Amino acid sequence: MGWVESLQKAIDYIEEHLLENITIENIAKQANVSPFHFQRTFSILTDISIGEYIRRRRLSLAAQELAHTSSKIIEIALKYGYDTPEAFTKAFRRQHGITPSQVRNYSGMLNSYNRLMIQVSLKGAEPMKYKVLEKESFQVVGVKREFSGANGENLSGIPKMWDDVHADGTNDLLVSLNNGEIKGVLGVCVGKPNTQPQLIDYWIATDFKGDVPEGLLQLEIPAAKWGVFEVHGAMPDAMQKAWKQIFSEWFPSSHYEHAGSPELEVYSDGDPWSPDYYSEIWIPVK
Repeated sequence: MGWVESLQKAIDYIEEHLLENITIENIAKQANVSPFHFQRTFSILTDISIGEYIRRRRLSLAAQELAHTSSKIIEIALKYGYDTPEAFTKAFRRQHGITPSQVRNYSGMLNSYNRLMIQVSLKGAEPMKYKVLEKESFQVVGVKREFSGANGENLSGIPKMWDDVHADGTNDLLVSLNNGEIKGVLGVCVGKPNTQPQLIDYWIATDFKGDVPEGLLQLEIPAAKWGVFEVHGAMPDAMQKAWKQIFSEWFPSSHYEHAGSPELEVYSDGDPWSPDYYSEIWIPVK
């Protein structure tokens, strides 16, 4: 089964079990990938978490039932996973801008989120520059924080972490320590074991050979075959665009799959807001 077909199978599974207590483990199993990598791929392609997609779809269907049936609001709330009318009303208002009762009075517009259909865009006008190389295991040193991918915490928390390491001088320290083959400061995303599929460790680190400096932590990056992609342009837009292009264009049209080990973003020295800024994405492939 191809990459796009696997992803669509997982989304179809979500839709078929939308009224049940769906687990990320069962969703990811449909795509034959780890929970961590399914969540990461999904958020890269859609800009929302799986949990947020499920919530939006449930509230979209709930709105349809309110508008077209005479079912009691409490019955609809329970059907779509809310224990109380108050909790349902709060979530409903956040998405639709009106209350469930107002739907019944035809006094407002609704925001409907439709079922996702994965489409691949194969474009020749904007080529991707990449190479595939093999590299032995190596050590990085830096700082790490734990984030949850379930509610999109990582989407806001990781940029805040970068702000912090620039403000407290950690970024400058990592630049000065960089003596390995990969030049620059690294963003490293590490999935947790399947017992904690919602959690990730995010590292800001550098390729370093030697004893671990005081105040920093060490991470061993395993030997791997890497797809190394050039990224040109100002942060963060250029990096986000490259990730989407890799998963929506490169993976579906190549014979490679994600190998499941940590990914790297490599930030070179220079002005990250410059339109000429150069960075890289390293993805372990098989």
